[in-house]
Amino acid sequence: VQLQAFGGGLVQAGSSLRLSCVSSGRALSSYVMGWFRQAPGKEREFVAAVGWSSGSTYYADSVKGRFTISRDNAKNSVYLQMNSLKPEDTAVYSCAAGATAFALIRQSRHVDYWGQGTQVTVSS
Repeated sequence: VQLQAFGGGLVQAGSSLRLSCVSSGRALSSYVMGWFRQAPGKEREFVAAVGWSSGSTYYADSVKGRFTISRDNAKNSVYLQMNSLKPEDTAVYSCAAGATAFALIRQSRHVDYWGQGTQVTVSS
């Protein structure tokens, strides 16, 4: 599985961005998908996860109510809609795929495949 994330950019606080992650190899329908982020000088942290369909989702408390994760298995894609962005959302965002239980994808050690990151910068 090769994952490619894109859609990041420089925006002002309160703005929205939509990140996309596409698989160029194996179909993503067999994997639980997630988004993680890493800010400068900080450890990578879990952001959101979606089960095999978009029916099951889970969010970090810091983004709950502002971010929405979804997937389109027909397009081998997963998305992260980010609204009401804050400066503290500034980070490199990476998508992840895991052949694991939905509840475990929040832990990076259960991720099987990582996409390259896309930079999100939110100015105040």
